[in-house]
Amino acid sequence: MPAAVKSHGSNPRLDKSLETGKHVKLRLFPQEPAGLNLLSQMAQQIVLATATLAEILGVPADEHAKLVEDMHNIEAKSAELHFALLTHMRTSFVNPLPREDMYALSRYLNEAMEKMDAAAELVALYRLDRLPKRAADQLEIISRQAELTVDAMRRLNDLDDLEDYWIEILRLAKRAERTHRVWVADMIADMKWAQYSRNRDIANQLVEVTKDMRRVATQVGSIIVKES
Repeated sequence: MPAAVKSHGSNPRLDKSLETGKHVKLRLFPQEPAGLNLLSQMAQQIVLATATLAEILGVPADEHAKLVEDMHNIEAKSAELHFALLTHMRTSFVNPLPREDMYALSRYLNEAMEKMDAAAELVALYRLDRLPKRAADQLEIISRQAELTVDAMRRLNDLDDLEDYWIEILRLAKRAERTHRVWVADMIADMKWAQYSRNRDIANQLVEVTKDMRRVATQVGSIIVKES
């Protein structure tokens, strides 16, 4: 039986087992390194934020304050994780991904969380007791994007399994864009200017969150292409 030969080719993820004749897929990065866990935790904050914003939309205006404070705390946790990742990248000898990719992923996740926080604050400032059903539709999309991203950030050590994530987030983002257009059209048709303006601010924040989640997925796609 011939001895296995170590590959010195340009792609470190590929190896052939001469004993079995089967392709063995190697992990590009160590299993669940700290940086990827931090990114996953940031995505989890967005999951929590969607639940909190859904609560805000379901209670009277005089009950908004406590829930908005909860949202501010979630946003603060996201910022804390973002800065923890920056510190980790500066102080680690080996990072699981190129620094520019990790920074971009962290930045987009943090910006998405900031927009969720802004949406919650606007609901409270405008004292909106109710929003159209389209708001709930957008929150459902954001929640699904965030849930998928929580898992994807943990699995960045196995890029071959992430193409489905990339494609699904893009599909959800397109759905969010269509929902936004219909929501705006409905508001123009049904609302007076002052009411339209307030509701439009919320709609804009939510669709921008879906765009940030799309940017995360697009960055993952870029990593997949670079490492393929």
